[in-house]
Amino acid sequence: MADKLIKPQELIDRIDYQPPQTDWMDTPVDIRKGMYCYASNPKSVANLGLPNARPWNPTDADWKLPENWQQIIHEGFKERLERFRSLKVFMDICVRCGACADKCHYFIGTGDPKNMPVLRAELLRSVYRNDFTRMGKLLGKANGARPLTLDVLKEWWYYLFQCSECRRCSVFCPYGIDTAEITIMGRELLNLVGLNIDWIATPVSNCYMNGNHLGIQPHAFKDMLDFFVDDIEEKTGVRVKPEYMKKGADILFITPSGDVFADPGTYTAMGYLMLFHYLKEKYGLEVTWSTYASEGGNFGFFTSHETMKRLNAKMYAEAKRLGVKWILGGECGHMWRVINQYMDTMNGPADFLDMPVNPITGTRFEQARSTKMVHIVEFTADLIRNHKLDLTPSRNDNLKVTYHDSCNPARGMGFFEEPRYVIQNVCNHFYDMPASTIREQTFCCGSGAGLNAGENMELRLSGGMPRANAVKHVRDAHGVNMLACICAIDRAAFPALMDYWLPDVQIAGVHELVANALNLPGQNERATNLRGDDFEELKAQAEGETDE
Repeated sequence: MADKLIKPQELIDRIDYQPPQTDWMDTPVDIRKGMYCYASNPKSVANLGLPNARPWNPTDADWKLPENWQQIIHEGFKERLERFRSLKVFMDICVRCGACADKCHYFIGTGDPKNMPVLRAELLRSVYRNDFTRMGKLLGKANGARPLTLDVLKEWWYYLFQCSECRRCSVFCPYGIDTAEITIMGRELLNLVGLNIDWIATPVSNCYMNGNHLGIQPHAFKDMLDFFVDDIEEKTGVRVKPEYMKKGADILFITPSGDVFADPGTYTAMGYLMLFHYLKEKYGLEVTWSTYASEGGNFGFFTSHETMKRLNAKMYAEAKRLGVKWILGGECGHMWRVINQYMDTMNGPADFLDMPVNPITGTRFEQARSTKMVHIVEFTADLIRNHKLDLTPSRNDNLKVTYHDSCNPARGMGFFEEPRYVIQNVCNHFYDMPASTIREQTFCCGSGAGLNAGENMELRLSGGMPRANAVKHVRDAHGVNMLACICAIDRAAFPALMDYWLPDVQIAGVHELVANALNLPGQNERATNLRGDDFEELKAQAEGETDE
């Protein structure tokens, strides 16, 4: 954890949008505490078969690099330019118009010009021009070219891990440049010489070795779900009965491990369990969980294409082994970007699975024809639209809800309306944030792409400030007290962010709200929500606030 945080107003006052007096190439990198994550654990790096596993510290002068590190990166850069046409195009076509400059939440929150997407990408472009273009070799700095020195490498590491790869900048680029793809490639190059952060390398290692980011062993994963079963029974009188690794089940369900590990994600997991129990009791639908494929997220996305492919394959291997019809995926962010943007070129098409069809409504999920994976919010929205769920939205009447478009489902798969539809059918009070901060223009939580650590908290709070400002708008205008989202990283990141900027706003997954409203067959009269808050007390509290 970073040192004691400064007060919010002091953090705002620190922001300075005036650029340094020196040229950006001549402004040395200042690796400042609170703005970076710890170096990767050598054991995690070794587990993944990545090079140069050793202990090192970003603040040390010596990063313990291979003697030929420049050659390694040069050759890696060359290979990726040849392999990925988009990278070469993105290196060549930027005219530095600055349309993206003020769109990055990290630039807005820090004022650091190297957090402008255009300049963050220029960190790589300058080396590209020096090594791979004729004009760069001839004109050098006059053509925006510079050699890859140790200081430049440190600058890469510092700023490439101050990008959450949210792709908001890409929405505004008139040339269609996706700076997040540049960041991804830059991180791959850093990995070639053993430069990663622990909040990425260790979760990836855990997922590779144990099936999920948190390293939860199979028996412990089941134990955690069993705890939720007990909680649900205490609150509803109904004992739900989840299935594990059931061969021949209709659907394999996979969700981020964060949902079974920590609040408020645990309430979302309880929502899944209640929904699946309801569907089995009412319609005979069999959904199975897996302790082998126990992770929907894919931190390999932040490491390399090869690692991403390796982790993605686990889900499909388990679906094939169990003989299910198709896969239902939980509320996650990068899970859905990986599935929708990379799956077919990595592990697909998954022709051994059926075209996803909701057996209860008959709806064909055409968007999942290739991937054979359906988002649980799409699934639930379809059930609601076809009147297949018994709901009492008034149980959420103490909540005034807004919705955060999680970056990857939103910009990565155009997933805008279904979450809002579900929320509006299980809650009576819903308010959208300003149009310029939602849907394809949504602001990031500030902690994505593996940056959800504790030691970089100042960066996270600075980067999350634009989202917090948008939440403040609807809180002040409508009394919003709940921020709903469909990403486990958001559910992990937002509590700290809201506690800092807006401590009266809580965080929930969409299926926690669904579960509060859902009437299970044979349930007792519900006295509390999933969090154990008494409905009558909440109602009286809400009425008192209205009277005031």
